[in-house]
Amino acid sequence: MNHLLTMNELTITDLDEILEDAEKFKNGKQWSIDQQTFIANLFFEPSTRTKFSFEVAERKMGFEVLNFEAETSSVQKGETLYDTIRTLQAIGAKAVVIRHPQDEYFKELQGKVNIPIINAGDGCGHHPTQSLLDLLTIKQQFGRFKGLKIAIVGDIRHSRVARSNAEVLNRLGAEVVFSAPNQWQDSTNPYGQYVHIDEAIETSDVVMLLRIQHERHNEAMGLSKKDYHALFGLTIEREKRMKLGSIIMHPAPFNRDVEIASELVECERSMIFKQMENGVFIRMAVLKRALQVAKEGVVVC
Repeated sequence: MNHLLTMNELTITDLDEILEDAEKFKNGKQWSIDQQTFIANLFFEPSTRTKFSFEVAERKMGFEVLNFEAETSSVQKGETLYDTIRTLQAIGAKAVVIRHPQDEYFKELQGKVNIPIINAGDGCGHHPTQSLLDLLTIKQQFGRFKGLKIAIVGDIRHSRVARSNAEVLNRLGAEVVFSAPNQWQDSTNPYGQYVHIDEAIETSDVVMLLRIQHERHNEAMGLSKKDYHALFGLTIEREKRMKLGSIIMHPAPFNRDVEIASELVECERSMIFKQMENGVFIRMAVLKRALQVAKEGVVVC
């Protein structure tokens, strides 16, 4: 079963194939299944980029999209996630894309569901398609991962992006460093050392900023937005001290003048909107992987 649940379940060969397919889709390749195919999108948390990126990818590949709305579904009557998926499978869905606030929600589904599950983000756990689109963006810029230094800055503890990216970037030969306020450092993430924000920004090839995830905090941040920006944000002054050729990334949504100065969101170094663009092609590649059966797949060109 070609689920995509975490990054660490993908081999280097898997990664290479997904990135290669995504690049081909970006260059105009088309792939479809020669029969009507329904894909269900189940988003139990708010999302703009991931949700619509999947939907655009699905429609570009000719799939029929079933958009599940938790607020108006039988979830409100107590239906379990498993029963919801079994229902969608019974009425014809061939794969499900799920975002859910529970960490590793998919563990209770593994071995029970006979259609591919694509994890679109689980709590503070994993976000594999975001990680893949980040990898594609870095590869397009540098042509490699080995030897690069990647700084991941911000709310490390609550970030599924940090968790997914740190593991896979280490595996691909990049050096990862973290920078974060003490209360958001994550001792369970062994894939990077913590350094001062200025060292991270001045020595890294990629500065990857993270959103402050207030919705996952048990306590208030303890810093004003202005203070956070001065202490841990990418200010205009700090951007001037970035390495020649280095880039800025952010999974978005971004908080202007908090994680990043508003003027830098679309500066020359910023890859933020390119990341979003790449998201569609990565999700096309992931859907192809999930649904690929040699006799059913049709390469159009």
